[in-house]
Amino acid sequence: MRVLVTGATGQVGTEVVAELGRREAERHRGPRLDVVAAGHDRLDVADRDAVLATVTALEPDLVVHVAAFTAVDACESERDRAFAVNALGTRHVGEGARRVGAHVAYVSTDYVFDGRSARPYVEWDLANPLSVYGLSKLAGERELGPDATIVRTSWVCGRAGQNMAKTVLRLASSGDGPLRFVDDQHGSPTIASDLARTLVELALARRPGVFHVTNSGATTWYGFARAVVELAGGDPGRVEPITTAELEPPRPAPRPANSVLDNAALRLAGLPLLPEWRDATAALVAELTA
Repeated sequence: MRVLVTGATGQVGTEVVAELGRREAERHRGPRLDVVAAGHDRLDVADRDAVLATVTALEPDLVVHVAAFTAVDACESERDRAFAVNALGTRHVGEGARRVGAHVAYVSTDYVFDGRSARPYVEWDLANPLSVYGLSKLAGERELGPDATIVRTSWVCGRAGQNMAKTVLRLASSGDGPLRFVDDQHGSPTIASDLARTLVELALARRPGVFHVTNSGATTWYGFARAVVELAGGDPGRVEPITTAELEPPRPAPRPANSVLDNAALRLAGLPLLPEWRDATAALVAELTA
């Protein structure tokens, strides 16, 4: 089985490639996994000709489409780029996949919701994005057919790339002053390696439809930052809560106040849920601070 991974050098893509490599190394029987890892330097998904040429030449059985423009605030001022990569780029991937009969697994986001729900969002709730990033990722979902695997996730942190866990660790080590994080945005931190395991499982099984995939439980950015500092051996009391309105400077992109995702499709299908977020974060922090 040949697998093409777009965005393969990013935070999630790196873990997807590693997970596919692990599965190939542990394979005892069944088809060999031939993984083609395409980072942005190798494949710009906004370039239709490049995508179609790559996909038709490789003839993959599966495309794990992770490539995205994920700078949430930058998307507000670079609207065309956001839609060119996240929406039109997904159209190109889908078109190429149809030409060769490949299955597509696409990574989407909690930002497709407006955050006004009093409960966690299930896969069948109506989307209503507040930001350009959320709009462009929802547009990407709509570019794919009903047989595609769509995985929505949230608050991703991992070994590769920049993320909130690394930001908290950097700030905590740079001085002894207070660290201020918002306490009115609720979500589920998700560790990239955990996400990759379930994403790959769903993709290889060609599971169609939308799945919410996050680590279990929920917190705020304030609660997450306290946990990271404590897990790193620091004083969690340094972390102070503020409201989104108190952020300086204000963030250009509006954030959903509640973007907790209920992993209902996984749970109802009897599929394994991801570990609790604090346990998963402890493992990541241990690795980042080793």
